[in-house]
This record gives sequence, structure tokens and C-alpha cells, in this order.
Amino acid sequence: MQTESKAIYIVDDDPAVRDALSVVFSMEGYVVETFSDGDAFIQSASKTYPAVVLLDVYMPGRSGLEILKALNGEDYPAPIFIISGQGDIPMAVDAIRDGAFDFIEKPFTADGVVKRVEEGIKAMQNRQKETTESTFQGADLLTRREREVLKEITGGASNKEAGRTLGISPRTIEVHRARIMEKLGARNAADLVRIVLG
Repeated sequence: MQTESKAIYIVDDDPAVRDALSVVFSMEGYVVETFSDGDAFIQSASKTYPAVVLLDVYMPGRSGLEILKALNGEDYPAPIFIISGQGDIPMAVDAIRDGAFDFIEKPFTADGVVKRVEEGIKAMQNRQKETTESTFQGADLLTRREREVLKEITGGASNKEAGRTLGISPRTIEVHRARIMEKLGARNAADLVRIVLG
């Protein structure tokens, strides 16, 4: 299975959104492939890995969250961004838990979405270079992304700084932070540092 370094898959049932994103990313030098439904996308996504996936959450047939689960988002080698016009916190939490890289809310600007995607690709490349595993008690309860967030938090980064480093929004960092604290039984950041440094 190969990874296309400048390929982007756009999955959205709205032709206007597909066309707009296709134009924006083509102008940035990406090879764009668009899909109007999840089933056609899953067939392609299992043959070739793109550099990034933009996945609409509300579509007829399989929803973006169902597709994310089918792809095993946490282990998928490209960042998967969930796009939604009516993003709510519980849905964002589900998306992140199922391996979404980040959440992009409509409406978005062309510059904004390109910047987020490029940060995501860069963060994913850095993630693949860093193969060191954490060894503290409870590390095995955390997803790879949660371990990355934990490393930033225990290193003293704010949600905003951690988000910038990992190429995700501060809101997404908050979701991960809450899940990490719940899984490790920590009450605050100081507890997390104690658990990690043991």
C-alpha cells in the first residue's frame, strides 16, 4: 500500500463544497480526489493512502463518523479531518475518540483550511518519526494521539501551544485532556505530571 504525498481525498455529499475545496487544494499543488459518498471513498482509501482526508460528518448512507470507524481512524496513516456545519461538542468528542485528527467547522476560509491541512500533514510526519513509547503506568490505556497531547501538557504547554505543536485546535486538545485525565484518574495537571514522572 502506498502513500501519495500530495494527494487529498475530499468526501462530501455537497457538490459545491467538493468543487470549492477541489479548486483550493488543486491551486496549492495537491492531487485531489473527491467522493460524494462514504462507500466509494472507503474502496479507494483501502488501496492508496492520501496525504490527508477531509470527511464531511453528515452524509446520506454512512456518516463521516461511521466511515472514520471503518477506516480505524486512530491507526490510519494520514490525518483525517472531520468537517461539519453544525459541530457540537459530543460529536467532536466521538470523532476525536474514533481517531479524527481534528475538527473543521463550516464555514471556513480557503486559507484557513489549507493551513490546518498543512499543519496536520506536518504533525503526522513528525508523529511517524517519533516512535518512542511512554512507559508510565496507564500508558497502554491511552491512544497514540492522547500520549502526544499528554507529552505536551506535562511539558508545560498550554492548550493553545499544544494545539499549535500538534497541528490541532485548542478545543480538540481540551477534549483529549479530559479523556486522558479520566483514563489515568488524574484530578489536575499536577496529578498528570506525577503519574507520568512516577
